[in-house]
Amino acid sequence: MTFPRIAAALAGAALLATVSAPALAEAESKDPIKLTLHDWTGQLITTQIMGEVLKQAGYNVDYVQADYLAQFAGLKTGDLHLAMEIWETTGREALDEAVGTGNVENLGETGMLAIEEWWYPEYMKEKCPGLPNWEALKDEACAEAFSTPETAPKGRYLGGPVTWGGFDDERVEALDLPFEVIHAGTDAALFAELESAYQRQAPVLLWVYAPHWAPIKYKGEWVDFPKYEAACYEDPSWGSNKDMAYDCGKPRGPIWKAGWVGIKDKWPGAHAAIKAFNVTNEEMGQMVADVDLDGKSVEDVVANWMASNEDRWKTWIGN
Repeated sequence: MTFPRIAAALAGAALLATVSAPALAEAESKDPIKLTLHDWTGQLITTQIMGEVLKQAGYNVDYVQADYLAQFAGLKTGDLHLAMEIWETTGREALDEAVGTGNVENLGETGMLAIEEWWYPEYMKEKCPGLPNWEALKDEACAEAFSTPETAPKGRYLGGPVTWGGFDDERVEALDLPFEVIHAGTDAALFAELESAYQRQAPVLLWVYAPHWAPIKYKGEWVDFPKYEAACYEDPSWGSNKDMAYDCGKPRGPIWKAGWVGIKDKWPGAHAAIKAFNVTNEEMGQMVADVDLDGKSVEDVVANWMASNEDRWKTWIGN
């Protein structure tokens, strides 16, 4: 997805939020439920599916563009109400802190399971044969194989936008990797660079996540870092570097829904629907591909999902 198309999707979401839908249930409050939108295609799709289901139940919905981690401030105060994708890989610490305040509720799993890790195309194993073992990256020849003129002799790792978190800079330092972390400005830029490199069989090592179309379309592997444990992030004495944290891989696990704790009292029917929401990695990967690869709009993809899954989402709203 190009940046203009993401902007168009956000604008489309704002327009959809003003369109009334025939109510299948009576909403407890006409105040709008504010759902947050971020900067990757899958989250736009997930959020708009939930929003369209809530509108079908008679609720008013607003879509609000928000930073992935900074959104928790708004969820705590009730200025924002619902975040549909908090990834175990990058957002669990912030989620647990927010839930610990008593102002935010973990609304359960979305059904999707998250992987976010360093990824390389299969053809790079010829130049760095020790992969996927992370220790292969410590070899100077391997690092140079992943270098660019700007980073040589260090390798280049293309991380996600800074707002995604992920601790990649800290991991490089903790594991003493001869790599420089460069952050992509947008989700679109990240995968545009992967596509360009893959077509040219050029070196690339970057943040790839699932559910997404990239690990389906391209042959490659995630780097096998030391297995994540909570102590790795919290205790500098854990692992290979006894002076620093983050000397392990990223956690893997569910993608969660999180919301303002007041949802259950103000909009109890919506609260039940949100908790019931469930999609699979396979469904989401295909929908993201429909948008990013086939050029369909987020709105069209969501509308198609709604039409194809009517019996399913109606159970979420008690119909």
